[in-house]
Amino acid sequence: MSAFWWRALVPPFFIALIALLLWGVSGPLPAAIFLALGFLARVILHLRRLAALDSWLDDPATRSVPEGSGVWGEVFVRLNRMVRQQRKEREQRIAALHDMEQATSALPEGVVILGDADRIEWCNPLAELHFGLDAKRDTGQQITYLARQPEFVQYLNMHHFSEPLILRGTRQEDLVLSVKLISYGDNKKLLISRDITHMERIETMRRDFVANVSHELRTPLTVVNGFVETLNDMPSLENDMARRALQLMAEQTYRMDHLVNDLLTLSRLENSFNTLQEDTVDVCGMLRSLQREGESLSGGRHNIRLELESDSSLCGNADELRSAFANLVTNAVRYTPPGGEIVMRWQELDGQPVFSVQDSGIGIAPQHIPRLTERFYRVDRSRSRETGGTGLGLAIVKHVVNRHQARLEVTSEEGRGSTFSIVFPDKRRCPLAQEQVA
Repeated sequence: MSAFWWRALVPPFFIALIALLLWGVSGPLPAAIFLALGFLARVILHLRRLAALDSWLDDPATRSVPEGSGVWGEVFVRLNRMVRQQRKEREQRIAALHDMEQATSALPEGVVILGDADRIEWCNPLAELHFGLDAKRDTGQQITYLARQPEFVQYLNMHHFSEPLILRGTRQEDLVLSVKLISYGDNKKLLISRDITHMERIETMRRDFVANVSHELRTPLTVVNGFVETLNDMPSLENDMARRALQLMAEQTYRMDHLVNDLLTLSRLENSFNTLQEDTVDVCGMLRSLQREGESLSGGRHNIRLELESDSSLCGNADELRSAFANLVTNAVRYTPPGGEIVMRWQELDGQPVFSVQDSGIGIAPQHIPRLTERFYRVDRSRSRETGGTGLGLAIVKHVVNRHQARLEVTSEEGRGSTFSIVFPDKRRCPLAQEQVA
């Protein structure tokens, strides 16, 4: 038998034993009265202990655990030990939470915890500054009630947070924020904001510098190229060395002119104030023209096929899309050996318009693929120079793709060729048949 039952049954046993002895001495009536009074006293004692416990349960945070003897004393001792342990753990949790709040307050980013329905559960002081929040007043409010920029609301509703969102003029006209959402737990999100105003200014200065220098280079390059062409066409020039030198000068000035044009194009695409001018683009007609240009660039060295599996047009900027498509076709021609095949394909996959260029060229090693869209990144520098590449083609493609909310997919195998695909969102598809009917 457990110690609890010993302590619980010993008092009733002694009451019954004394009543039994009293029966033998004084008769049954005194014994019965004593037994009844003894058990009544035990009941009253238990009721008093229960009343004390009930009173303590009304406010356990401020009141101390009742005291008692016997079974109740053991219960109250264990209860008091448990309460002290819980208070100690609670104090530790409060201290840990306080340390966490201090740590997040010291972070160089704003942090907002969003619960169900994107309601604010907590935010640090920097997030209050970035979004104009008040931690005490706005807790429980939906974040979209307070941060109402349409692009932020759209970003929050997309549920696709792989890329950060750039917000300008959130609470201050000159404030630029990089916003990132991270999903965790059960329908919770972590909203992280970073002030990139200084970085944005530096990037703007860099873009302006590149654009200005590139623009200033165009005039002297045009002049030099004109004189080189004039000298190269002179009939009195009989020195082979001079003709070779002029030919090399002409090639390099052409390459520099091409580089300047690409730099200017990239600067325009990177300019945040250069909004996308959208129109209906006849992709099929554009690709037929690019096929002819590719055949001209190839000079008959490659078999260039065009497969039009869709008649859809796109809603976008025709010049930018043509530049991106042309860069992919040009790269395929440059990096495919003579006799190879290049396939330009326009199709729809899972309801999304897709333009792809497949070649049977030299292919790309897997470690190079993530860096292909970096400026001036070349897998094979010597071959790129031989083919006249500027190293900016895929960077231009990346910016055009981003401005049209599309994505660039690259699959390649060394020695077996590559496939570059631009996958457009369904919202940019525009069936040509409907346009003709209209």
